Amino acid sequence: MSTQLPDSETETEPDTESEPEASPGDRRRAEKRARQDEAAEQRAAEEAERVREEEETYHLKVFRYDPEVAAKQEPRFDDFHVPFEKGMTVLDALIYARDHFDSSLTFRHSCRQAICGSDALFVNGRQRLGCKTQLSDLDEPVRIEPLPHQDVEKDLVVDMEHFYDQMEAVEPYFQTESLPDDDLEEQRQSPENREYVKLSTRCIWCGACYSSCNIAAGDNEYLGPAAINKAYRFAMDEREGEEMKQKRLEILEQEHGVWRCQTQFSCTEVCPKDIPLTEHIQELKREAVKNNLKFW
Repeated sequence: MSTQLPDSETETEPDTESEPEASPGDRRRAEKRARQDEAAEQRAAEEAERVREEEETYHLKVFRYDPEVAAKQEPRFDDFHVPFEKGMTVLDALIYARDHFDSSLTFRHSCRQAICGSDALFVNGRQRLGCKTQLSDLDEPVRIEPLPHQDVEKDLVVDMEHFYDQMEAVEPYFQTESLPDDDLEEQRQSPENREYVKLSTRCIWCGACYSSCNIAAGDNEYLGPAAINKAYRFAMDEREGEEMKQKRLEILEQEHGVWRCQTQFSCTEVCPKDIPLTEHIQELKREAVKNNLKFW
């Protein structure tokens, strides 16, 4: 005998309410909105492209070489188009290219204020400091290469070891013959003598002058303009005395010293600190001659 549930308790399937079909008007409005959105996206893309095309850029051609990577062992030039900003230097452009385009791009830099001398480069056929050279002063494409006459280690980095050896050869440090009696008394220098050697003290060991020197390129033992200028700075300092000056002149009179200079002025032209290097070399030649004159 079956038991039938009361009508109020009979199980029934729940009704599923179907979504009403969109009216033709709703479809037209949806399609219109989609077309408007697509058009807006297209306009935004076109505007971005227009801004990109109108943005002022500088064309860099940068020397590349990496002896440790087979594909980069053959020297080449890579092209970079860097967004230009007023006041941008060559170093700024290289940093942008490295940070945005190729993180393997290698070059030296430090203070960015033309003091450390680490970013000397060969830019558009001339030795320059990257941090001191304005992009706006250069013709495009800006061709950036490592310093000539020095071995390239990677990209724009050259081996500076020999340059430093030549600098050390002239004993580039103060050596006095006598000290004041009082330990607290300073080693005094006259204002006139300080003014006389002032320009020679500006050297920042960047190597630009050495790289520009044709004599240094052909004579690996030549002291070079930077080292001779450093010797000048101390030889002409009145605080060292005549005996020490004589010793310095003996270093400079050697076969590969001041007499190898052919007065081409290339070192003076490229010096980023405007040191009259050629004049200093010629003055040391005169001092050497006077030092060897004997009257008897």
